[in-house]
Amino acid sequence: METILWYNYLAAFFAGAILANAVPHFTHGISGDKFPTPFAKPHGKGLSSPVTNTLWACCNLLAGYILFSVSNIASNNKILLLVFFIGIVSISLLSSNTFSKKEKE
Repeated sequence: METILWYNYLAAFFAGAILANAVPHFTHGISGDKFPTPFAKPHGKGLSSPVTNTLWACCNLLAGYILFSVSNIASNNKILLLVFFIGIVSISLLSSNTFSKKEKE
């Protein structure tokens, strides 16, 4: 069995988080809707164009893929898969909490 190093777990977590973060940006971007990105003014609260969202999603997909590859996630390593899933859940809950407050403002 292959030895798993600490950075494999870190890469797996952030691969999950970044790949999950790509979903709303890609969805809004290809739907032609404005949505907050890190480039919006004010930062993270203003709305960015659909093109900016699509490009941001593609950057997230590339970074997530690279981290996924570096992490050596494989179906036979349940712990790395769990860490990957925890990354997905973490950013999903954080995003849902952040954007639910945005509608109330």
